Amino acid sequence: MAADTIFARASGAGRAGVAVYRISGPDAVRILKQLAGKEIAQREAAYVAIRDPADGSVIDRGLALLFAGPKSFTGEDVAELSLHGARSVEEALYAALASLGARPAEAGEFTLRALKNAKLDLAQVEALADLIDSETTLQRKQALGQLDGRLSETAEGWRKELLAVMAPLEADIDFPDEGDVPAAVAARAGPAIARLKTSLTTFLNQSVSARKIREGVSIAIIGPPNAGKSSLVNALAGSEVAIVSDIAGTTRDIVEARLDLGGVLATVADTAGLRSVAGMAGDVIEGEGVKRAKKRAENADIRVLVVEASEVVSRETLFEGGVENVPRETLALLQPGDMIVWNKWDKASNAKSPETAHSPYTELPVSAKTGAGMAAFLDALTQKATGEANSEGPALTRARHVAAVEEALAALTRAEANIERAPELAAEDARLAARALGKITGAVGVEDVLGEIFSSFCIGK
Repeated sequence: MAADTIFARASGAGRAGVAVYRISGPDAVRILKQLAGKEIAQREAAYVAIRDPADGSVIDRGLALLFAGPKSFTGEDVAELSLHGARSVEEALYAALASLGARPAEAGEFTLRALKNAKLDLAQVEALADLIDSETTLQRKQALGQLDGRLSETAEGWRKELLAVMAPLEADIDFPDEGDVPAAVAARAGPAIARLKTSLTTFLNQSVSARKIREGVSIAIIGPPNAGKSSLVNALAGSEVAIVSDIAGTTRDIVEARLDLGGVLATVADTAGLRSVAGMAGDVIEGEGVKRAKKRAENADIRVLVVEASEVVSRETLFEGGVENVPRETLALLQPGDMIVWNKWDKASNAKSPETAHSPYTELPVSAKTGAGMAAFLDALTQKATGEANSEGPALTRARHVAAVEEALAALTRAEANIERAPELAAEDARLAARALGKITGAVGVEDVLGEIFSSFCIGK
């Protein structure tokens, strides 16, 4: 248990009708009694006057709650005060708490104590941070699932499988003179290792989409100058996030808008108009914008090519160089499954809708100016974004989790190769695999990642 008692505002900062202040540590019960002037029953809200211990004056009146350890969030005695969210109240309360021997909490210190007191494991701590930072429905649901222990239970299941694998390997080490032991070991441990490798590999592949939920998907809007890319982004965002002008090269840097597409956080990037170097007439700034646009497109999860519609609209015409200002190097950025938006459809009065039956892309006629086709475009974009993400079941939502599973897979591959000729090495590799998987929940190797994880936490959590 920690040697000191900490306090912080657990609700949002700033002026508010109600603010919640949390106190945790061995002196929490004593401090609460001194502030309230009486004993507070456990887990029963009490309306009290909080007084300054120096002169007995009332700081504020509100609700007090006491959660005795270990049945509390941190595993320690925890007191919570719901008072008015005024700066004057906060300053007076903090001064009183400090005078009674408590100190201000550091970022994430309450959660760190919960970790050290085994109220949460490391995967759950990360899930709590993700829940606090969540912006979409799917992010919230995924974080809650991880916080409930879905990933932790899966990792523990893998560990138990490894213990079953290690038993016959240890038997061969203990009884090396038995002639039939190596063959028996291979018959028992070999298939078990193969099954576990398959399970880990499948899980690793499936978790790519889960990371998209936590991190979001990136969408690059690309195309020639004056095709209406900025207008399209503004229409998606519902606000003027990008400057719209008829002057070629207006957008020179990346302009971003964040959208919630079916519960998936999406960052939509309006990029500089892509045209040939000759068309830029030596404009260094525009050239840098084009360079950044290409890089963003290459790294994006989804690319949307915006082309101005003409009287003749066809993918064949586009890829044969029949659309002005769309060089082949721009078309080369597209990948199967990306989108082509034929914009300014309101000006192409006699154009026929694009033939999409055999297209590797999603092609849509749109007018960002009038709004025609925007609903269909948004629906298609949402389908692609949600197709990149999956929140079902436990998942490796962080690079740290992925690295641990990859390390375990490498160790199991070595163990598989050593079962018959060197069972002692196979046993050691199995232990290394178990150790790697233990990093997910923090069973081992926890200290070297705490700083990185808790750096994102807010004061009061």
